[in-house]
Amino acid sequence: MDVEQKQVELIDYFVKQASSLKGPALSPLIAEATSNPNLFAFSEILSVPNVLELEGTEYSVYLAVLRLFAHGTWSDYRIVGNAGQLPHLVPDQVLKLKQLTVLTLAETNKVLPYNQLMLELDVVNVRELEDFLINECMYAGIVRGKLDQLRRCFEVQFAAGRDLRPGQLGNMIKTLSDWLSTSDNLLHSIQEKIKWADTMSEMDKKHKKDVEERVEEVKKSLSLKKLHPVSRLTLTSEGMRSTLNLAE
Repeated sequence: MDVEQKQVELIDYFVKQASSLKGPALSPLIAEATSNPNLFAFSEILSVPNVLELEGTEYSVYLAVLRLFAHGTWSDYRIVGNAGQLPHLVPDQVLKLKQLTVLTLAETNKVLPYNQLMLELDVVNVRELEDFLINECMYAGIVRGKLDQLRRCFEVQFAAGRDLRPGQLGNMIKTLSDWLSTSDNLLHSIQEKIKWADTMSEMDKKHKKDVEERVEEVKKSLSLKKLHPVSRLTLTSEGMRSTLNLAE
């Protein structure tokens, strides 16, 4: 089963479970979802009314954890978590959040320097970083790429998408609208060039026809000119014969 199919089944499972639970009963479910090694999308769970009802309650911290895994990174957790605003993460959650961090970095840059990755992932050496990228990211199917030890970077060829962050949908719609407008303008320009090319082709055909007709006229004219001297010569010869007969 591929990554996408696993995602669909897991999302469906956790959404159904979240819809049947309330308040503190959602805490273990959120912990399970954010620890699952095959789940990397959380917006559907976040949109469940029972989960949203945690906002402003004593259990809102679990909603914050879910939002962290939907949109945040390991660096975000270190900032917020160290301030005591989020609970301690278990090892599986730490691993998951670091995987998601790689996906976030790959959204904006397809060449990720080792130094940046080690800083964002809190990794101390290149060997540990490369082992993480190979064993926990590429083997998991969430990214594909090439480790360039000479240039000390990870060249991303594919990266799974993350949940859209608040406000990101509007930006995405604007980007797509701008792209559509540009495409329409380009299409109009292409159509105008095709129309111009068709017009030029018709003009070229007409010009070619005119030239051919003129060539034919010239040929006919030359043929007539060749015939006229022969006719004069015949008449002259006949005239000479007549003169000779009279003389006799």
